[in-house]
Amino acid sequence: MASEDRATIGDRLLNGLFVGLQFCLRRLPYRQRISLSGWFASRVLGPLSGVNRRVRDNLLLIDPTIEASEIRAITKAVLNNFGRSLAELYSGQEFVEHVQDTPIEGPGLAHLDQAHAAGRPVVLAASHFGNYDAWRSALFRRGFRVGAIYRPMNNKAFNGHYVEAMKRIGEPLFARDTEVRQMLRFLRSGGMVAFGFDQAAHQGETLTFFGQPALTPTSAAELALKLDVDLIPIYAIRQPDGVSFRVIAEAPIPHSNAIDMTQALNDQLEAVVRENMGQWLWLHRRWK
Repeated sequence: MASEDRATIGDRLLNGLFVGLQFCLRRLPYRQRISLSGWFASRVLGPLSGVNRRVRDNLLLIDPTIEASEIRAITKAVLNNFGRSLAELYSGQEFVEHVQDTPIEGPGLAHLDQAHAAGRPVVLAASHFGNYDAWRSALFRRGFRVGAIYRPMNNKAFNGHYVEAMKRIGEPLFARDTEVRQMLRFLRSGGMVAFGFDQAAHQGETLTFFGQPALTPTSAAELALKLDVDLIPIYAIRQPDGVSFRVIAEAPIPHSNAIDMTQALNDQLEAVVRENMGQWLWLHRRWK
């Protein structure tokens, strides 16, 4: 309640609209709910909020020759995936039951299994791609101890139920900047912790992403080096039916130094995004 008490009137209004929308959506069957949320985000929320313009600007930055029709198609897909992901998060156990049996593919799976069996920590490299809660659910189903770092929302009224929704997918969660000690304790106990690396970080390093300079946090690589543990990228790629996923654990990033390892994460994510342009969150102000 303390965080809600500090919320502005605007925060409360937007939160009320969001809560009302989710209440209505939860009255619908699962697949219809997820589809309608994607439609609403791409056809209503995007155009009215102005985020379509940010997606367009980001796409033109990385490719000034991109056709207007392609921009429109990617923008629609990005907002659709965003809307679906929100509805999935707030579907809680229904979402978990829908995706938890998704098989985990890729060369990183053997490393995850070995680390889990040995009680050895793993640093997971996470990105705003597809739906990261899908791979969290798949890892939990396999019996892995998985934690994640999150950034508290600026909207104080929204933040409380947003965090609770993430907890219903699985715990523990660690607030960035304020729960670092708890995260380190969990990691050193043999847990796996997911670190985001694809948002602009004021204290990050200027690396390249889609050929443009991008401030990038190197904390995941730094911690993997410090603890001498695997740094494993993982993705959940939404499938054409709109509600199922492929979960892929990539091979560990070879240890060298934090900058080169993080650049390798950027390069790998770029390759994945280029194959699925509508599934990365182009809404971010990634390049500043």
